[in-house]
Amino acid sequence: MDVVKVRQLVRYHAKEIGLGIVDQTRITTAASELFRNMFLYAEGGDVLMDAGIYNDHKAFIITCIDRGPGIEDIEMAMKDGYSTGDGMGYGLPGSKRLVDDFYIESTVNQGTTVRIMKWI
Repeated sequence: MDVVKVRQLVRYHAKEIGLGIVDQTRITTAASELFRNMFLYAEGGDVLMDAGIYNDHKAFIITCIDRGPGIEDIEMAMKDGYSTGDGMGYGLPGSKRLVDDFYIESTVNQGTTVRIMKWI
């Protein structure tokens, strides 16, 4: 997984579907944090991008799926400053603040799925 290339694809698709520059930046930044986590903790993963309807909203939807070690305590991982690595601990909670909807599911030793959405 090439984090830079995937980040560029997110920005390109965000622009193509009509997101304004501020929302393009927000979704790209949020997605970059998720890509970085997948690279650091799970050695990569899959990224799916789509535009669709979610909870009665037209949305740009990005789903990140890895088969890494999983997250033992999602509630703790969503707190600012918490990190199991060398980071500052703002990746997941920071990503959540930048998007309109955020979903995370993780199973230890099986992997993590994070889905972020920005309304169009």
